[in-house]
Amino acid sequence: MILLGSEVKSLRDGKCQLEEAYGRVKGETLWLVGCDIAEYPQATVWNHEPRRPRQLLVHKREMVKFIGKAKEKGLTLVPLKLFFNERGIAKCEMALCKGLKLYDKRDRMKKADAKRDMERAIRRRT
Repeated sequence: MILLGSEVKSLRDGKCQLEEAYGRVKGETLWLVGCDIAEYPQATVWNHEPRRPRQLLVHKREMVKFIGKAKEKGLTLVPLKLFFNERGIAKCEMALCKGLKLYDKRDRMKKADAKRDMERAIRRRT
């Protein structure tokens, strides 16, 4: 990953959220979009923008693999974790994932509603 100094310090403090992040291919490069790395308080004026796109450094063969699979099968690049290797270099573990279908989302929402209703009924009884 290409990071600024304040981003590295903030990552070492564990101030990163990957919940809404995804990988995007732009031209010949791979970008991490939507990753929220909190501002580092001691950086003051030289702080970074928390949700800026960050370029990922990958080997050419990995890039070709990601581009091909993402375009032909409709898969999405999702970051699983950010970590520092033994040499202190920031790494991002990525995976190719298939998105949920509409009926999968409706089923999950139906189960959540039923669970919420049951919990309300239990609370009212006690």
